[in-house]
Amino acid sequence: MKIDVLLGLQWGDEGKGKVVDVLTPHYDVVARFQGGPNAGHTIAFEGRKFVLHTIPSGIFNPSCINLIGNGVIIDPLILEKEIIKLTESGIDTSKNLLVSRKAHLILPTHRLLDAALEQAKGAAKIGSTLKGIGPTYTDKTARNGIRVGDICLNDFDSRYQIQRKRHLKMVHDLSFDMTAHLIDGLAFDAYEKRWFEALEVLKKMQHVDSEYFINQQIDAGKKVLAEGAQGSLLDVDFGSYPFVTSSNTTAAGVCSGLGVAPNKIGKVFGIFKAYCTRVGSGPFTTELHDADGELMRKTGNEFGSTTGRPRRCGWLDLPALKYAVMLNGVTDLMMMKADVLDHFEYIKVATSYHHKGQQIDYLPFEACTEQLEPNYETLKGWNQPIVELKDMKAMPDALEQYIRFIEDYVKVPVTFVSTGPDRSQVVLRAAE
Repeated sequence: MKIDVLLGLQWGDEGKGKVVDVLTPHYDVVARFQGGPNAGHTIAFEGRKFVLHTIPSGIFNPSCINLIGNGVIIDPLILEKEIIKLTESGIDTSKNLLVSRKAHLILPTHRLLDAALEQAKGAAKIGSTLKGIGPTYTDKTARNGIRVGDICLNDFDSRYQIQRKRHLKMVHDLSFDMTAHLIDGLAFDAYEKRWFEALEVLKKMQHVDSEYFINQQIDAGKKVLAEGAQGSLLDVDFGSYPFVTSSNTTAAGVCSGLGVAPNKIGKVFGIFKAYCTRVGSGPFTTELHDADGELMRKTGNEFGSTTGRPRRCGWLDLPALKYAVMLNGVTDLMMMKADVLDHFEYIKVATSYHHKGQQIDYLPFEACTEQLEPNYETLKGWNQPIVELKDMKAMPDALEQYIRFIEDYVKVPVTFVSTGPDRSQVVLRAAE
């Protein structure tokens, strides 16, 4: 048995949560392998809406085990709030939610340091979510991190104080006024107090040696789905550096984020929107600053589920999509939010770039920091609502042509089309 992978192919916010929720009945285990509460996976069903930041999106199926893997970083207070909201909605996480002992903790001072570092960058800021992601991953690689397993050790308090003192000195050296900064509406001391209270909730969760657990599940013939966060174009190595997240968001991150060998990877489900969005700073080749971009934002409710910030919107970028497909070895494409393009009579798609006097169909090194000039092809829009669409046989010809155009370019089949936010609003296409 192999482990299947589901991840985003753009700059995050592709709709991964919904797809995991739809696929969960076919899996025994869903495991998050990287990222932290900067993720916002939205799931809607039966008139209800949930946004998950740390907990895997398979949590709504009581027969599915959900694992927070070692590659994930955890803010205990954010996790506690997430558990409380689920519990209040009748979702019991006590029996099927596990956490890796090797997952690193986001400390209150990590969040303070994140804000201080972002302020220090001035106009060069990267658009951090200020959740402490970068500083936590920095401490992890610098071997200063504190892990879930550490909270049960006798010397945890001293370990915490060492890091706290070190971080506060860094904040002071950056001339950051911590007394004027609020963390989720709380002054630092108040947030730290609540953080320690939430730590007690984390202590009571089921802690596992996740690398052994996940391989035992695979060897036992259980079906496992690895759930990614953010998107491939935000990968710390292959994204638009430095405007990236701090983890490996590609399929390679599954191996290090869960402790599985490369030969254990099975299907790779690549999620992308029928158009593009991005939150925060960084180059965005097909970004629209006109009425079309505003229509996408309004129709698609393109506001960050974690930050609430308006997302930048633009046409689909096929060279970037093909790049992400290559990096991840995608076997199945899943197109989200096709319904957002219902109102467009014509739809543009970037098929190449104009760069240094040449036409290219790949992402050059300069694409990390420079705005490329896109070359578009224009396709006819379906210009009709598809929210009630249930069968590919009833799919508008223009939508089918749009999908085929994408498939011909990236050479991977689109097997799943989302026509609305609810888990039931899905059209399955057979791979040819």
